[in-house]
Amino acid sequence: MTDILLPEGVTLAHPDRLFIGGEWVLPQGGGRIEIVSPNTEQVVAFVAEAGEADMDGAVAAARAAFDRGPWPTMPPAERAARMQAMLDWLKARHGQMALCQTAQMGALATMAPFLVAGGSETLERNIGYAAKFDWVKRRETNVPGKTAFIAHEAVGVVACIAPWNVPYSTMMGKVAPALIAGCTIIMKPSPETPLEAYFIAEAAEAAGIPAGVVNLVPSHRDAADYLVRRSGVDKISFTGSTVAGRRIASVAGERIARVTLELGGKSAAIVRDDMPTELAAKILGRTITMLSGQICATLSRAIVPAARHDEIADAIAAEMKLVKIGYSDDPATEMGPVAMKRQLDRVEDYIAKGKADGADLLTGGTRPSHLNRGYFIEPTLFANVDNKSAIAQEEIFGPVLALIKADDEDHAIALANDTIYGLNNSVLTQDADAAYRIARRLRSGGFNQNGLGADFSLPFGGFKQSGIGREGGPEGLHAYLESKTMLLDAAPAGL
Repeated sequence: MTDILLPEGVTLAHPDRLFIGGEWVLPQGGGRIEIVSPNTEQVVAFVAEAGEADMDGAVAAARAAFDRGPWPTMPPAERAARMQAMLDWLKARHGQMALCQTAQMGALATMAPFLVAGGSETLERNIGYAAKFDWVKRRETNVPGKTAFIAHEAVGVVACIAPWNVPYSTMMGKVAPALIAGCTIIMKPSPETPLEAYFIAEAAEAAGIPAGVVNLVPSHRDAADYLVRRSGVDKISFTGSTVAGRRIASVAGERIARVTLELGGKSAAIVRDDMPTELAAKILGRTITMLSGQICATLSRAIVPAARHDEIADAIAAEMKLVKIGYSDDPATEMGPVAMKRQLDRVEDYIAKGKADGADLLTGGTRPSHLNRGYFIEPTLFANVDNKSAIAQEEIFGPVLALIKADDEDHAIALANDTIYGLNNSVLTQDADAAYRIARRLRSGGFNQNGLGADFSLPFGGFKQSGIGREGGPEGLHAYLESKTMLLDAAPAGL
C-alpha cells in the first residue's frame, strides 16, 4: 500500500503500516482496509490490514517483550512515568481523534470531543493506580513460622480487541490497565474505526515504551480469529457482540486463557407511576437516539404501566419527532447516521420484524426524506410490543425503542429480567427508595436511576450473556493481574 488517505485535519505518520516489535512494518500480505464515512458513503481513509503472518509477528514480539523485556519487572512508578508521557502526547491530539470519530462512525462533532476525553481520563486513572494499588501486601497466615505475602503480577500477553462504536475509549479501557499492570499488548481495533489505535501506538513510540510492549494489527474477522487462537496470547479482552463473545470464550476455554468480555445488552427502563409522562418521554426518546442507538448499555426497552401505555407512547413519539437528524459535522444535528451500511440494513431488518410480529409502529421506521446520502434512519418507536418478540429480545444497536406493558411492579421486574442479557437497567422514578429496591432485583451489572448513566471510574460489565468480568476502577485492573501467594521464613528487607 503506497497511497495515503486520511480524514481532513488528521495526521498520522504510518497509516499504511503495522506497529510490531517497536517498528512500523508493511503488512506481509500487502492488504489494506478502506474506511467509509457513514455521512457521505465515501472512502475517507486507508490503513494497513494484518494477516495471519502479521499476527504471528505481533504475538512473538509481545511474548518476547513480556518474557525477556524490562516492562513487567519495572517498578509500577516507572511504568506510570512512561504512560504519563503517552497521555501528554495523546492530549495534544484530542482534536484530531475527535475528527476521526466523526469521520469513521458518524459520532456527532459536538459529542466526539467528550468521547475522546473519556478515553484519556481512563489512562490517567490507571496511571494513578501505580501509587495507590497494593501490588504486594502482607497477610496473616495460619502456618507456624511463616510470613505470608500476596503479590499481584501481570497476566502476560493481552489481545485488546475493541469495537467500532466508541473506539478510543473502549480500546483505552483495555490498554491502560494492561500496561500499568505490566502486561504487553496487541491492539486489534475494529476495521471500521482503526485510526485511534494508531494514535495510541504513536504515543507509545514517542514515550519510549520498550519495543514489543505495544503492538498494532488492524484486521478483518479471519485474522482476528487467528489471533484469538494463538497459544502465545495469555488473555483476550474483547468488547463487542455476544455472538463473537461466545466464540472467543469457547476458543479461550480450550487452553484456559483468561478473558474479559464486555458484550451486548437489551437494557430496560421501568417507568413507575410517580414519573411524569412528559419527563419519561424526554428521557426515553433522547436516550435511544444517543450515538444513533449504538451504545451497548442503551435503554432499548421501556416497560410501562399498562394503564399509561398509550399516553406514554404518544409522548415518546412526539419527542422523537423533535430530534434533528443530519450530518455529524453539523452543530445543529442531534442524531447522525448509523455507522455503516450493514448496520443500517440490520436496523431496517429489525423494523420489518417488529411489523411482522404485530407491534404498532408509531413513528420512524424509514430513512429521512431530506437526506439523500449516508446511512440514516429515523428514530423509531414500537408500541404494544410482546416481550418475547425479536425486537424486545435481540440487540438491534440502532435508534429503535420497544414499549412493553406491565401489570404491576413485580411484572415489570420479571419482564426486565426476561432476557439473555444483563448489562444495564434503569427505573424512572422520583422515589430513591423504590429505585434502590427495584435495582437490587434487576439482574444487570449496571443501574442508573432516571435514564442512561455510567461512571467509568467504577466497574462496568454485565450479568448473564452480557459478559464476563469488569472494566473500570481497581476491579478492572485486577482483570490484568494474577495473584501469587508466597509463604516465606521471614519478611524480606523493605517489606
